[in-house]
Amino acid sequence: VITDADLTVVDPGIDVLISPPAAALEGMSGFVRDMHTKSGLLDDLKDGVTMEEATERVLSYIKRFVPDAGKALLAGNSVGTDKAFLEANMPAVIDHLHYRLIDVSSIKELAKRWYRSAFAEAPEKHGGHRALADILESIQELEYYRRVLFPSAPVSRADARQIARDVVALGIAKSAE
Repeated sequence: VITDADLTVVDPGIDVLISPPAAALEGMSGFVRDMHTKSGLLDDLKDGVTMEEATERVLSYIKRFVPDAGKALLAGNSVGTDKAFLEANMPAVIDHLHYRLIDVSSIKELAKRWYRSAFAEAPEKHGGHRALADILESIQELEYYRRVLFPSAPVSRADARQIARDVVALGIAKSAE
């Protein structure tokens, strides 16, 4: 799914199903097998494509909207797992992306610790562990946290400068020296 900087969906995405090797299917834990059976994923695998074909489709899709390498950001929940998968299986895709990530799970964890009421009211998830549904729910979740945790009118530059001074005065970074 492609969004703009304001999280408006520019394109609803593509759904690419990769047909895994038989050994991967045989090695699934009961929990994972049950999850993917309930989502319908295991039944859909017969229509899957090879990793090479999936890489071509995904890279072509990204380049259609973000042709320049190093610009597109990978975002989502626990997105480090997605990055590790791309590094191992789709290096051409990871090479086209920016090295920075937007991890919605990190924002959620901060809300859980610092803004408990915002965390408690976050929209419920229903994606069923299918990639496209999970991505759309991650965008929805990020939009929720954006509206609740990040003010639409940021502090003034002068206030930001003073806050920076106050934070530096805490001496947190100096304790590592």
